[in-house]
Amino acid sequence: MDDQKADLLKTLHIDRTGAPHRRSWRWVGLAAGVLLSVGLALVAAWSVLQEQMVPVRVAVADVLPGASAPTAGASRLDATGYVVARRQATVGPKIAGKLRDVLVEEGMRVEAGQIIAHLDDSNALAALNQAKATLEQAETTAADQRPLFERSRLQSEKGLVSRDAYDTAKVTFDQTQTAAAIARAAYAVARQNVDDTVVTAPFPGVVTAKAAQPGEIISPVSAGAGFTRTGIATIVDMGSLEADVDVSENFINRVHPDQRCTVTLNAYPDWHIPGHVIAVVPQADRTKATLPVRVALDARDPRMLPEMGVRVAFLADATPRQAAAPIGVMVPSEAIAVSFHQGTTVFVVRNGHVERRAVTLGSRTAEGQVVLSGLSGGEAVAVSGLAKLEDGAKVRIEQ
Repeated sequence: MDDQKADLLKTLHIDRTGAPHRRSWRWVGLAAGVLLSVGLALVAAWSVLQEQMVPVRVAVADVLPGASAPTAGASRLDATGYVVARRQATVGPKIAGKLRDVLVEEGMRVEAGQIIAHLDDSNALAALNQAKATLEQAETTAADQRPLFERSRLQSEKGLVSRDAYDTAKVTFDQTQTAAAIARAAYAVARQNVDDTVVTAPFPGVVTAKAAQPGEIISPVSAGAGFTRTGIATIVDMGSLEADVDVSENFINRVHPDQRCTVTLNAYPDWHIPGHVIAVVPQADRTKATLPVRVALDARDPRMLPEMGVRVAFLADATPRQAAAPIGVMVPSEAIAVSFHQGTTVFVVRNGHVERRAVTLGSRTAEGQVVLSGLSGGEAVAVSGLAKLEDGAKVRIEQ
């Protein structure tokens, strides 16, 4: 009996283990349906929004530089020329004579006052000896005449001799003094002639040319139908080297004194020598339409030699003399909209919207349209779909 009751109670027992599982799946399905509906709604809304946006392509306005001075250190102008020495001399004697010896060769360095050659001094020494003898005789005669003159003067003061006798003694004494002075001057000339047979360097430098050999006749002036030498050697002061270049008169306004330069020797194209403008020579060459410009070499080196070819780059000033504002921006020609009521405008694209903006146009080039005002560099402008745009319209940027 009890067993029958137990079985009957089991049949009345409700099994709750599967009910929650079936209910959870029901909620999952409901949530999925809701999410799907929301997604479809969003897609539909996005599609509608996209259909309302005007598709456009954009371009960025580029700034056009003004006519300002170049950046400091940039080359403003290039010119070619040569290295020249401001101090050089073809050294020769002051008097004519036969060259006895030459003590220098090309490439030799000499100091100021160093002897570089001698002339034959035999005639000069003979003349010096003659002048010396004449001087000694004149000084002896003047010395002998002095006591005679002094005695005549004292006797004249005491009235022991006549005035005529005193005057005669004085004249004789003055003549001997004059003769002695003339002899001294002649001796000085003769001694200078001997000194002039020695040729010395006028300044320190390097011998670049040897123009005469021993035995040749040397003269300060050309004589003998061109067979007489006028110089012995050419000496160049290497410390006076500079660059001389010709600058076209069309660009001479880009060059001024003390302007920094970079000098490059043709022989050493990778070696850039600092320099500065010494002066613009105020004399134009009408045949070449150029003006000479002197450029100092601020570095010294044995590789620099006279007559070497150079190229000079004239650099911009460290502080530009005048900094001009940009002259406008450049945009594609397709970005310009022209209408009777709105005038000349562009559509500036910003944050998904466009702004109609009036602009002032400049010249039109192959690169695009110059806008002088109304638009700044870096702003994006629409270049397509302009007919569909209005101020404040929403746009979709296309590539």
